[in-house]
Amino acid sequence: MAITTDPERPDGESAHQSTAGAPAAEPEFEETEAERAERFAKRRRVARTLLAVLAVATVFGAWKLYEYRTTGRYFQSTDDAYVKADSVDISSKLSGFVRAAPVGENQQVAQGALLVEIDPADYDSTLAQAQAQIDVARAGEAATRAQVTEARSGVAQAQAGLAAAQRDLAYLNGEVARYTPLAATGAEPAQALAQLKANRDKAAADVAAKQAGLQQARDRIAAVQAQVGQSAAQIEAAKAQADNARINLSQTRLVAPVAGDVASKSVRVGQFVQPGQRLMTVVPEHLYIDANFKETQIGLMRPGQPVTIEVDALSGVEFHGHVESLTPGTGATFSLIPPQNATGNFTKIVQRVPVRIAIDDGPESRKVLRPGLSVSVSVDTRTAKDSIEKIKQEQAKAGK
Repeated sequence: MAITTDPERPDGESAHQSTAGAPAAEPEFEETEAERAERFAKRRRVARTLLAVLAVATVFGAWKLYEYRTTGRYFQSTDDAYVKADSVDISSKLSGFVRAAPVGENQQVAQGALLVEIDPADYDSTLAQAQAQIDVARAGEAATRAQVTEARSGVAQAQAGLAAAQRDLAYLNGEVARYTPLAATGAEPAQALAQLKANRDKAAADVAAKQAGLQQARDRIAAVQAQVGQSAAQIEAAKAQADNARINLSQTRLVAPVAGDVASKSVRVGQFVQPGQRLMTVVPEHLYIDANFKETQIGLMRPGQPVTIEVDALSGVEFHGHVESLTPGTGATFSLIPPQNATGNFTKIVQRVPVRIAIDDGPESRKVLRPGLSVSVSVDTRTAKDSIEKIKQEQAKAGK
């Protein structure tokens, strides 16, 4: 059998072999110069692209590291933060039937707005009774002062009677002294001298009685003046009762202590309320955030530092505020049952410190913010970055 030879094969290898069962070899193509150049160009482009990406990544990483060292590490963030407000529970001091409850649930009220009015009829009568007690006490004081004037007149009368009795006694003493030598010589009868002495003794007894009467009149003045003091005290007591009744009457009108929104209203017109019963809650307009930072985050945190706030209820909007204060202790410190780490096995747990953040909000912001909403906060602590060196210097001095 004839064998055909491929003229383009340098080795003159036959394209077909006559031997049975031998497979035909596939043709081989030689790479051209243009194809080789194109392949090398592609490799160079890939290499340049990789180098560019590596350079950009290196620059970006270096810039991020620089940013972290100079700025980023001073920003402390947490999502363990919630909007809060110092809500006021409105309770009744008095008992009675509710006459009016003009506010509705979720209604916005101004400070001093009427919230609830209790029927004041009973407290009006109590006030009128207290006013009448004041009038009675004043009338008693006037009568007692009249008695003082009367007692002083009695003192004057007793003084006049004593003066008259003392003059009579003085006269009789003179007569007895004059008659005594005359009776001794027999010029005057002894009976006349005895009568004079009897009259003198009677006058002396009358002087003693008048002196006792004068003292009694003076004691009467002191007693009546004490009654005047008692009457004045009764007037003050009646005034105190009237003031208390007036206060109770004013407490029949419950007004909003702060401006805010009414929530959890449970009072209705005609309802009988008891003292201390909660009727509603007023949520004030002033809101703040309680953020619970880890103890490893608060080293440079100081009041007044700016805060960026993100509210879950309004994504894409940043609110602003500032650190108002830091709680003087961890959350565990003020818990009902503080942990006792001095007993048993110990596992260290990173503690949380509550930080109060004031919100720089406005009317539109307050329409969104509500107590209890979850927020994420980031505190810029760069203003206190020099504190580390100061603390080190302070401790170095203390260690010497």
